[in-house]
Amino acid sequence: MTASGSEDAPIAYRIRGESATRKLAGRLAELLCPGDVVLLVGELGTGKTCFVQGIAEGLGVRERVLSPTFTLLREYTGRLPLYHLDAYRLEGPGDLSDLGLEEYLEGQGVVVVEWADRVRDFFAGDCLEVSLCFDEGGEARRVSLRFRGDSWRVRLPRLRGEKG
Repeated sequence: MTASGSEDAPIAYRIRGESATRKLAGRLAELLCPGDVVLLVGELGTGKTCFVQGIAEGLGVRERVLSPTFTLLREYTGRLPLYHLDAYRLEGPGDLSDLGLEEYLEGQGVVVVEWADRVRDFFAGDCLEVSLCFDEGGEARRVSLRFRGDSWRVRLPRLRGEKG
């Protein structure tokens, strides 16, 4: 796993395999705080659910984490509650209001959204967007972490191993 990026630029990683994806996500989970929103963007098969599984492991979730494609939202208990949302079947940001997502955003947990590009405009405050894409003919992945808001500006350098 290799990382690059300057202070205000996205942090970019090149990773190989599910274990590396989970490891990166687990390191990110150590930085998560109540009320955080993590938006996952990427094509089918790029590792979004695997990334959520790594976050769950990092939060101490003991349950098996599955994609909530048909249930839309799954809740897990760990160091912080994890609310795993799959927006694939949603038509747009308005559908999240219908689900009552505001209640989860105001709670003590972390909201992680797969297929977030479909509902990105719903999230106006601080958030972290994680983009996953294929690299090297599908053998590796490029993972880019881009933040919005001051809370992530302070925390993300710790992911790179810098003082924050």
